[in-house]
Amino acid sequence: MSVWSRFTRFIKSLFGGLVSSLEDPRLILEQNIRELNDQVPKMNENIASVKANVIMLEKHLQRAEKEVADLIAKVKAGIQAERDDIAQRYAMQLEKARESLASTKEQLKHASAAYDKALQVKKTFMREKDRKIQEAKNALRDHERAQWQTKIADTLEQFEVTGIDQTHDEMIQRLQEQTAHSEARLEIALDSVDQDALRIEEDAEEIRAAEIVKQFKAEMGMAGAPAEESAADSDLETPEEEAPGTAKTIGKQRTGIT
Repeated sequence: MSVWSRFTRFIKSLFGGLVSSLEDPRLILEQNIRELNDQVPKMNENIASVKANVIMLEKHLQRAEKEVADLIAKVKAGIQAERDDIAQRYAMQLEKARESLASTKEQLKHASAAYDKALQVKKTFMREKDRKIQEAKNALRDHERAQWQTKIADTLEQFEVTGIDQTHDEMIQRLQEQTAHSEARLEIALDSVDQDALRIEEDAEEIRAAEIVKQFKAEMGMAGAPAEESAADSDLETPEEEAPGTAKTIGKQRTGIT
């Protein structure tokens, strides 16, 4: 290999690597998507021009057919009027009109075929455009996901390097110790309280409240505080010392009960 060939290969590799390093696949794909979408208006404009040519030829064909029909009528009228000179003049015009009509038909045939082909090309282009754009979008989405995964991987790799794991576990353990200490203090505080005394006080409060409600009902003459309960309560009360001379005292004296 000559020195020049080696130098040329070195230059190509140098600039090729430089261009590759400057190229951003994501930006290039986004530009490709924009260019593909920009092609659609241009293609529609070209198809519109072809369609306009078809419409123009159709109108020319209609005029040519009308002209041929008129000339045929004039030739026949000249013959019927026995004016061969006039008939011959219109006959020459008729021949030219028929040639023009045939040419217009041929042009319209090619124009219609070109229009149909343009529509087919557009259909193929649109299908291919949509496929390429979808591929580009999928590639861009995969690229974004790969970048996110790379960041996560870098973060996970830095856990051990920067001591995040150790600090994280240490802080978790400290919080758990503080929580356990607070729970232990609460249990000790609850154990120091006389729970039975608290329950007795609560029951006494409930009984006292019920008695107050009964008194209100009795004062209001409401049902629910019957006389039997009052009598029963009076029987349960401790009898006072009976005064001498009452019937019960006399009875006891007679029976010899002191």
